[in-house]
Amino acid sequence: MSTPILLSSYPLSPAHAQWDPTLEAELLPALFALPGVTGLEVPWVDGLHPHDEAWLLAHVPAGAQLALTAIPWVMKSCAADASYGIASPDETGRAKALTDLRRVAADVARVRAESAASVAIVTLHSAPQNAAAYGQDSIDALARSLAEIGSWDWSGAQLVIEHCDAFVAGRAGEKRFLSMAAELEAIEASKAPVGMWINWGRSAIELQDADAVTAQIADAAASGHLAGLAFSGASAVSGAYGPAWLDAHLPIAETFPESESLLDAAHVSAALAAAGDVPWLSVKVARRPDDVTVDAIVTTAERNLAVVHAAR
Repeated sequence: MSTPILLSSYPLSPAHAQWDPTLEAELLPALFALPGVTGLEVPWVDGLHPHDEAWLLAHVPAGAQLALTAIPWVMKSCAADASYGIASPDETGRAKALTDLRRVAADVARVRAESAASVAIVTLHSAPQNAAAYGQDSIDALARSLAEIGSWDWSGAQLVIEHCDAFVAGRAGEKRFLSMAAELEAIEASKAPVGMWINWGRSAIELQDADAVTAQIADAAASGHLAGLAFSGASAVSGAYGPAWLDAHLPIAETFPESESLLDAAHVSAALAAAGDVPWLSVKVARRPDDVTVDAIVTTAERNLAVVHAAR
């Protein structure tokens, strides 16, 4: 049986920035219908949808397995409160993050009860930013949080830590969360049923070396905790998607060379080989700057998926 593939819908859709329910109602089923796609990644932004939760519950494609990511809300919360996050040694900041995740758990149950879809994956994030400055205290805080979160009812969804770029001295970074080694240490200490999720582009932002991403994926696989691998690009230079090392979900290089993406077909193949028998794959790419119609967006998604399918 082939590894299930999740397609991240929100970087592809212009409707998240400027709400267009007509476009979104056409786009979601078209993305879900692409070859090999078993589900969609959707964001949790203080709720199931940034514009209309009831709309999403009514329009999510029947049978879709969703991945729910709260990263947009985590980053907004970190900007408002530097102590916010499940890896925070500040108990007030950690409690705020746990309270939000209880709301996420309730919304996972709501998807199952009120829609024709279900949530298969919930991604967690080792905020606060610059947590590495707290050393072992932050790892211990994350382990306590994972033990608590893992005891909740997640309505069948699997919990994973999505590794984002870790704090590196002398670099601005994007997320600046904990290192993968620290996250794995916390998972082991917590004894919670939590996996590791690698996003190729976010690892590239951290490591600034495409080949080093392959090695990091191999390390994650060797830990026994690798649950998913997401293909999302990043660039060492400014280009069509913005400045260098921006977490802009660049496409695979061959599908849009103007992106200057470091993620190419060779690195897709290397990543798959390093990941081994990983339970989940994901494609998380943004639409091209001139993609304004559903057909154009779906074509972009299809071309990126084709590279992954060919590499498998």
